[in-house]
Amino acid sequence: MRNVIGWTGLMAMVLLAALAGLAPAQEGTWAFEPGRDYFRPDALLDLRSLNETVAGEHGFIGLSEDGRDFVRGDGQPIRFWAVNSGAHTTKIEGLLEDHARFLAKRGVNMVRFHGNITPKGDDQAMTDFDVGTRDELWKFVAAMKKEGIYMTASPYWAASVKPTGTWTSPREGTNMTGLLFFDPELQRAYKEWLRAMYVPVNPYTGIALKDDPAMAIIQIQNEDSLLFWSVGAITGANLDLISGKYAEWLAAKYGSLEAAAQAWNGAAVNGDDLANGLPRFINIWEMTEDGFRVIGRPAGGKAVRVADQLAFWTETMRDFNAEIVRFLREEIGARQLVNAGNWKSADPVLLEDAERYSYTSTDVLATNRYIGDTHIGEYGGWAIVNGDKFQDRSVLVRPNGLPINLKQATGHPMMVTESSWTLPRAYESEGPFLISVFQSLTGVDAYYWFAFGGSVDRRPLWPEPSPQWRQPTSANGYMPSLVKWAGDTPEVLGNFPAAAMLYRMGYVQQGEAVVHERRSLQDMWDLRVPIIAEEGSYDPNRDKGDFPPQSSIKQDVDRLAFLVGPVEVTYGEDSSASQVADLAPYIDRDAQVVRSVTGEIVWDYGTGVCALSAPKAQGATGFLSKAGPIELGTVRLESGNDYASVLVVSMDDQPLASSAKILVQAGTLCRPTGWQQKPVTWEDQQGGSHEGFEVVSFGGPPWRVVANDLTVTVANAGITGAVVLDMSGMPRGQVALERDGGSVRFAMPRDAKYVILQAE
Repeated sequence: MRNVIGWTGLMAMVLLAALAGLAPAQEGTWAFEPGRDYFRPDALLDLRSLNETVAGEHGFIGLSEDGRDFVRGDGQPIRFWAVNSGAHTTKIEGLLEDHARFLAKRGVNMVRFHGNITPKGDDQAMTDFDVGTRDELWKFVAAMKKEGIYMTASPYWAASVKPTGTWTSPREGTNMTGLLFFDPELQRAYKEWLRAMYVPVNPYTGIALKDDPAMAIIQIQNEDSLLFWSVGAITGANLDLISGKYAEWLAAKYGSLEAAAQAWNGAAVNGDDLANGLPRFINIWEMTEDGFRVIGRPAGGKAVRVADQLAFWTETMRDFNAEIVRFLREEIGARQLVNAGNWKSADPVLLEDAERYSYTSTDVLATNRYIGDTHIGEYGGWAIVNGDKFQDRSVLVRPNGLPINLKQATGHPMMVTESSWTLPRAYESEGPFLISVFQSLTGVDAYYWFAFGGSVDRRPLWPEPSPQWRQPTSANGYMPSLVKWAGDTPEVLGNFPAAAMLYRMGYVQQGEAVVHERRSLQDMWDLRVPIIAEEGSYDPNRDKGDFPPQSSIKQDVDRLAFLVGPVEVTYGEDSSASQVADLAPYIDRDAQVVRSVTGEIVWDYGTGVCALSAPKAQGATGFLSKAGPIELGTVRLESGNDYASVLVVSMDDQPLASSAKILVQAGTLCRPTGWQQKPVTWEDQQGGSHEGFEVVSFGGPPWRVVANDLTVTVANAGITGAVVLDMSGMPRGQVALERDGGSVRFAMPRDAKYVILQAE
């Protein structure tokens, strides 16, 4: 692929800006108006057979011997291609079943239910629960189970809980964040909610959730932590409660609160009331890079106090998580795997390991991580409206932003339970390619695309209700806007089949660990810099500023190691025993190229092209026209598209050179009909200048997809025919093949995403 390397990063960014300004117009595009999928048995593309007949037919999902991966009940390895879905809210008969079949056909075998089972009525006690939400979950499990799709349940999200006057928690105000980790009244109610979810028999399956192996993973809670900025919202009587627990923790460590104060050598915090057993907390900002930059790293007695506070916060969360595992196992009898949390800390370098360590008292670790990029607007957290400003940069030129660049704790699977290439980003088609390839390489165990099946009762474009493809729609059903959090789009969902098959069939090698960090707990409490840390993730609804945070703290290991192979960490061990492979053969900063330790993946981030060459799967994504012909071994790609994603995968588990059935999948760019944008410059809250775009018109349905300009050559002498498919995997015509010795060559139809190559 090598006449693409050699551009400077600056030139690549100029190219990206120019391309992004050319929002897809009517000319050179095709209207995405798929018919409804009726799941005909003669479809040539249907991945339902990858799933079990029913989810859980072999027993409960468990862990491999080393604890790092998922296995079925019979011990066979299993990989999950996962989504978040809101289809459970539908009231339309049969729609959930249609949704489940639609997802299974495209390779999905795990769905996450995300909701609050907390009581909603003003007259309900805190220990009551929401019967309606439970019924939605029960129906959801039943529908997905029939199509071989497992369930992850997320039943509690503090940020969206609305306590009523009958609640005994919070003790003051209405803010619930952080309280679950230490408030005994809320913990008691939470356990009752779990009982109400998991113990009664699900009337739609005839089995309680606790006994149903189709319910694979129980999440304790969503996006809450004592190590995030929201800890500052714990005030008043709630603060007194956790302060009292902190005093008990300090007395257990030092013998008395007075002895702790002596160890702190006079380091005081505003509001301290040690005489009454109420030590207060140092502002979390003082534990972050920004705090260090302004007031310096804590020293002397203050450093001891900071370490104590961080240890207390972390151990409080870890102990709570352990207690919920005990409760689920011993008092409820649930056999599912348990995940403690999926959030982040206030500093990705200094605090993230402590956050993850707090999860290790459960089975599975997770995070929520979206692609960080600027989107500024009044409703920017959830909707796109005219006048919004945004930046549109491909991850292919920003490799540190890949959301599965994760430091994985040994002995635990690692998941990303919410993520996507969110709109108004145009470069969506790279997402399924990169996630499938790098999940395979690094061993990240599940990535849940967000979100599917939303607003399923409001589909005016369908002759009958259907939760299948999502056309450009209002973010809330009535406000003039474009939905932001959408995964069921042409260039995300449309690129699932090849990506899901590649990942689930294991077509790309998993590499040996290139970094194995060992971190002592004391090093974490002392805020020592790890040898490698992830880039900070960005939440437009809660993070300050209008752009993703970037840490300038120097680490020992190049972050591009995440693209070379697995990066691991073991907590509670001697930090000096960390191991790092020689990365020089794989990372070339001058040429801006990263190669995987397996030799199957090359990422040229200077130009923005990632190429895969494995025996059973080959392809490339990015700015392909600048790459010229791309030679991948069995496959040769020639693309005139400025930007495209192509995967060629075996459908019979044979090498591409001898396979009798091959899927060729192509993705480009898409925008709503009538979408318009213009280049603009603005200043952020810190006075920095940014270049990007302004939404002039967010447009409407249908999607307009940039036409393919792609020729594919496959060195397989047995291929005799090529069939172009519609979006339901049904044949819609033949594609002419040219023969050249032992190879076949064809032009991808301009308005197609799938072609099947077949041998007689």
